[in-house]
Amino acid sequence: MKRLILLLAALAAMPAFAAEKLVVAATAVPHAEILEFIKPRLAAEGVDISIKVFTDYVQPNVQVAEKRIDVSYFETGPYLDEFNKGRGTNLVRVAGVHIEPLGAYSTKFKTLAELPDGASVAIPNEASNGGRALLLLQKAGLITLKDPANPVSSLRDIATNPKHLKFRELEGAMLPRVLNQVDLAVINTNYALDARLDPTRDALAIEDGKSPYVNFLVGRPDNRDAPAVKKLAAALTSPEVKEFIAKKYKGAVIPAF
Repeated sequence: MKRLILLLAALAAMPAFAAEKLVVAATAVPHAEILEFIKPRLAAEGVDISIKVFTDYVQPNVQVAEKRIDVSYFETGPYLDEFNKGRGTNLVRVAGVHIEPLGAYSTKFKTLAELPDGASVAIPNEASNGGRALLLLQKAGLITLKDPANPVSSLRDIATNPKHLKFRELEGAMLPRVLNQVDLAVINTNYALDARLDPTRDALAIEDGKSPYVNFLVGRPDNRDAPAVKKLAAALTSPEVKEFIAKKYKGAVIPAF
């Protein structure tokens, strides 16, 4: 009994297990929701993640590059490439997690065929998502582009515009807020979901599951192979997350693994 008491006292005196801490930048929907889902699993594996939610696409990467945040989870590969090129950073892909099909929405019309001549169309104002929006409008038959496959086409690259659409380029987070002020808005799914839009029901045109715009967990060369980052990547690409995405988002978000 005395030995047992001494053993218990020794165990009690031992320092508590220190979890690895990881700060993750994310947009609210669906990224932060998916991260919240895997929090308990990561805690059991000794990783304590702190989720920092952003409403823009610039600051998360800036803060990762400056080592104020460990990793980010919100962006597509083409966006990351353009960010690195424009900012002189070298952020890296860690794991591809899901696809958020980009959609075109309207509160004034039920089909794209109803769009009048000179209709106003709002699209994202940065290269990768703006180009992605133009590719969607081209696929829908509203415009043609000089290079039909260029993922970063701009308004200057529109070859034909039969309906004489008038474009407005706005920050992605603003697009749902101006939906009732324009005839059509091309909105990223995370912002659409946050605005209570259902991409599978409300979008007049939407990317399919073959979209190359996978959302990645992103880090730096110095931490991409860190144990905590690897555990986070494994959790984000687990069968449990695949099932969670399928059940919660019902096709509005598609697993990419």
